[in-house]
Amino acid sequence: MPLPLYLLAVAVFAMGTSEFMLAGLLPDIASDLDVSVGTAGMLTSAFAIGMIVGAPLVAALARNWPRRSSLLGFTLAFAAAHAVGSSTTSFPLLFATRVVAALANAGFLAVALTAAAALVAPDKKGRALAVLLSGTTVATIAGVPGGSALGALLGWRAAFWAVAALCLPTALGILKGIPAGRAREQTIGGAALRAELAQLAMPRLILVMLLGALVNAATFAGLTFLAPVVTGTAGLSELWVSVALVLFGIGSFVGATIAGRLSDRNPGAVIAVGGPLLLIGWPALAVLADEPVALLLLVFVQGALSFALGSTLITRVLYEAAGASTMAGSYATAALNVGAAVGPLIAAAALNTGAGSLGPVWSSGFLIAIALLIAFPFRAMIRADSNTEVLQ
Repeated sequence: MPLPLYLLAVAVFAMGTSEFMLAGLLPDIASDLDVSVGTAGMLTSAFAIGMIVGAPLVAALARNWPRRSSLLGFTLAFAAAHAVGSSTTSFPLLFATRVVAALANAGFLAVALTAAAALVAPDKKGRALAVLLSGTTVATIAGVPGGSALGALLGWRAAFWAVAALCLPTALGILKGIPAGRAREQTIGGAALRAELAQLAMPRLILVMLLGALVNAATFAGLTFLAPVVTGTAGLSELWVSVALVLFGIGSFVGATIAGRLSDRNPGAVIAVGGPLLLIGWPALAVLADEPVALLLLVFVQGALSFALGSTLITRVLYEAAGASTMAGSYATAALNVGAAVGPLIAAAALNTGAGSLGPVWSSGFLIAIALLIAFPFRAMIRADSNTEVLQ
């Protein structure tokens, strides 16, 4: 695989780290900017909102933009948003920088998927996309807890600066290794775009997008406010937040890897087994949160189950939207980030209930329950289609 591809993966790693690392930085941000932890949690929703809007919009616009200048512009905008965010004392401005960063992230991914495939031979496109998207998985294992640890030692602003710095080698790699051609060699007209958007009217696509959004909402509801559970309910020090995030990241890698072997041919089985286990796991975590060993074990398990179920559903989005070859990825991204936006909002409201810091964990279980209630009567619709190929 060519070096520029790995440098693009570094940018995906930085962007994934930025999206997830707030789970360990919220208490510090809230204290520094004199807002509540619930209000600080809105920063996660801000990023998700930017991704929801940016993914389909930029996917439609960037198809004919110059590839190299687009990637460079999105990368530098992402870095600049973090530099501004790390320097501000205003929560509204920090909120705005999260939206800008998310828009840049959405734009980068829209172009990078095409650029990655163009860097390799036609029969190696799958491997190229795997390298590119591995940045997100590595972010959950190393980048997110690393950012949390850096925030605990040097403050949340240092973590933001580190994300900005990670973008610099990517910018150099783009200049040196990415061809200056356009994101698509042939212009796609308005009729083709309308045909791709019309895919959103398909019931099966709507169903799997909704289920994917609910599962991701549950994941972000619990993950965003994990730090108060670790340091409050479990009574552990701030550095244990990083340990918990590492365990969640390792679990996510394990879950996504195992599900990847099953979700293409038998997604129904993954949902039928993983869904109920995930539903049991969130209340169990809430009940056992004051036992550190049980808490950390369940964090790992919930990370595995959440990503196994979530990745399976998002894979189904790509299958069901196979007729929208340039927009399918944006539909999957939008579904994920609708969940990422709604989950923290629900969790923040749950903080004000009698459950206190465990409210977000209980809300995660509630969201999974809704997903399973919706999925059960339509379970026959969630099946593999051997004639459909993803990312053609």
